[in-house]
Amino acid sequence: GLPGYASVEILVSLRAHAKKAGRGHAIGDNIGFIVDLPNRRSFCPDAAFYRGELTMKFLDGAPTLAVEVRSENDYGPVAEHKMAQKRADYFSAGTLVVWNVDLQSDDVVRSHSSDHPENPIIYHRDEIASAELAVPNWTMPVNDLFP
Repeated sequence: GLPGYASVEILVSLRAHAKKAGRGHAIGDNIGFIVDLPNRRSFCPDAAFYRGELTMKFLDGAPTLAVEVRSENDYGPVAEHKMAQKRADYFSAGTLVVWNVDLQSDDVVRSHSSDHPENPIIYHRDEIASAELAVPNWTMPVNDLFP
């Protein structure tokens, strides 16, 4: 559905940037990042940008950018708490920016950075989103997240 569409659009945009910049890798869903945290051993974001080496195994360490696109069950106080904890885990593991993408809200992209995790930059339709700390010089039109 729509969350999957948005994830692929972000992945395609990140891939084009990585190819043009000649560094980093756009990583899609179902690819694990191995981390060593007290309460978590891995992440599997909906889309990501990774600067590490690609091997035949799971990716070692956290992505620089992690994208989490909300699905229909990612709403309410319990879901909000889980998402906040996951963001904290991403930052503890070394992720620089986490995008919380909510296709049902006017605040479509909440870009949380490791230097100001509780004060996200909010992007709406008709705006250009970025994750400068994690992916320098990459931008993406928020409208591209929708068909």
